[in-house]
Amino acid sequence: MYIGEEFPVFGNWFLIHFTENEGMAFGMKFGGSSGKLFLSIFRIFAVAAIGWYLFNLTKKNANQKLIICISLIFAGALGNIIDSAFYGMLFSESSYHQVAVFLPETGGYNTFLHGKVVDMLYFPVIKGYYPSWFPFFGSDIFIFFRPVFNIADSSITIGVFSLIILQSKFKRYPKKS
Repeated sequence: MYIGEEFPVFGNWFLIHFTENEGMAFGMKFGGSSGKLFLSIFRIFAVAAIGWYLFNLTKKNANQKLIICISLIFAGALGNIIDSAFYGMLFSESSYHQVAVFLPETGGYNTFLHGKVVDMLYFPVIKGYYPSWFPFFGSDIFIFFRPVFNIADSSITIGVFSLIILQSKFKRYPKKS
């Protein structure tokens, strides 16, 4: 697929829409090439810490729902790191109306830990226009649920929201004999 190409899955409310981002939420960038490297290294340490925490939770027979929530966060973060670490080495630069080449002869578009993250899930559930009197956005297009994301992002989001919703069940109380 090329950047911006999309295929409807369920009408116009679920689309496979190919895009790439720098690896931060909503495609934000962090300080160019050195910022991307710093962000990637930070993420590796964060995933290692989450993995260590998860390992200790399983050793201590922690609440199964807590382990599942942390596992979802861990898996999603690891998936995005793998994408960011290797995608730039394995593919040529993507562009509008040109498909990236897998394992190009000249090498990928970037080096280890400097690749972009692929996002493809898009749910533009409600489309319309802001009223003309609306401040700053008057008459602009309104799309409810504009972000394009991937399975790893979904895993992290589900894990975090589940932790928030179920947090009262994770409190440590002495076990009754």
